[in-house]
Amino acid sequence: MERIDKINYYLDIAETVASRSTCLRKKYGTVIVNNDQIISTGYSGAPRGRKNCCDLGYCTKKKLLPDERHGGYDACRSVHSEQNAIINASRQEMLGGSLYLVGYRTENNEYEEGAAPCLMCRKMIINSGIKLVYVRESKTVYKVFNVEDWIKDDEFLKGQLEY
Repeated sequence: MERIDKINYYLDIAETVASRSTCLRKKYGTVIVNNDQIISTGYSGAPRGRKNCCDLGYCTKKKLLPDERHGGYDACRSVHSEQNAIINASRQEMLGGSLYLVGYRTENNEYEEGAAPCLMCRKMIINSGIKLVYVRESKTVYKVFNVEDWIKDDEFLKGQLEY
């Protein structure tokens, strides 16, 4: 039996974490790892104590902004999985670490095409001290973002407000 590589191992864990997401449209899960140790996990869902969309039976973002695919985050009840994972860890533990992200659509359970941290999450990832971000594209294929590139190639200065 062939042993799974370490990156897909952590992406598999992030995918399991995503199954706890309470969003009706997309399931996202994040695992933060440093020195081969899981530091924190997070999934997308409403802030603690607030009703989730799965409890309400409808997506507030879809209700308020039916044509918006990316953006419109103010209409969404969910805290992103990356944000939840970062909130639940200390910066000292995350310094130099890696973030593993998996997202899939609920209507077909297919991986989110073009998945990447949003601009708000990118800012949080930069400040957390995380160095690499791995995002699953298929069961064994992933892309890697070097956080240093986000710092050097500042999309805000170019007027790019979406990913």
